[in-house]
Amino acid sequence: MIQKLLHMLKPVKTNEEHDKYLARAYDLMQKDLKPNSNESDELEVLSILIEAYEKTKFPIEAPNPIEAILFRLDQLGMSKSELSKLLGSRSRASEILKGKRKLSIGMIRKLNQQLGISAQTLIQDYEVGIG
Repeated sequence: MIQKLLHMLKPVKTNEEHDKYLARAYDLMQKDLKPNSNESDELEVLSILIEAYEKTKFPIEAPNPIEAILFRLDQLGMSKSELSKLLGSRSRASEILKGKRKLSIGMIRKLNQQLGISAQTLIQDYEVGIG
């Protein structure tokens, strides 16, 4: 059974194969699968193959650092004044959020450690405006 399953599953290379794999994954998710069963293994492999195809075919651009900070504050139910405490001052936080000042390495570390925003997102280059 496993050999037959592995023989049928191949990397996703076309939109049609993607649609077929999505449909099969959906069908499997509708069942009450037992862990480590052939069908649960099939679903796991399908998920991996679908994800690999989607990463190359439909890449998601990372948000700019300011968007990421605002999104994370909203997720955590935090106010901008709480961000001010984290970054050291109200004016500094305001300048960062308005795009008048870039994040320092120390700010990036604090935001990464305290808010859980990935350092990769925070170190991205972004425009600093005059407005």
